[in-house]
Amino acid sequence: MLTIHCGCCKSKVFKYLKVGKGRVLTCWKDKIKKDYSLREGDTVRCQCGNVIGIDIGTGIKMKQHAFTTTGTKI
Repeated sequence: MLTIHCGCCKSKVFKYLKVGKGRVLTCWKDKIKKDYSLREGDTVRCQCGNVIGIDIGTGIKMKQHAFTTTGTKI
């Protein structure tokens, strides 16, 4: 389970079940266990206003360098 944090304010954005190794490029909506983000249309933002990603329907295309991760990958 990964915790995805904002790159600016370090607050939690998602609790995400990551399967496999590698970078987080897309967060699939069915694997997001807890969502702390704000939505404005297709834009996904942190509580501080930092843009984390873009909603593409089945998932969220993550903006690289806008977030950090902690936890373990399965």
